[in-house]
Amino acid sequence: MKRHALPRLSVLQVALLAIALLVVGCATTGQVDWNKRVGSYTYDQAIVELGPPDKQSKLSDGRTLAEWSSRSVGASGSRSTPVSGVRALRLTFGTNGRLADWSK
Repeated sequence: MKRHALPRLSVLQVALLAIALLVVGCATTGQVDWNKRVGSYTYDQAIVELGPPDKQSKLSDGRTLAEWSSRSVGASGSRSTPVSGVRALRLTFGTNGRLADWSK
């Protein structure tokens, strides 16, 4: 019986492929238009996309303020630590669970 072997990749080829995927992933994550998401984007969608918030609080009017520290966030929710400085994405969700306001 003849076996068909998969081509072997060198360490360099694997490293280049990983870097290419990382660059493509990072390039696509910074293009979110938060203004278009106001009124339709839900808290649950944010958790799926961004992962659990680093900080969260309930405001006196019943809205929820959630904050994610500045990190590279991929579609799968994977994160890496920031290179320098600390920035935050603050999303405010109304009592209906939909995005009401945002700031960076």
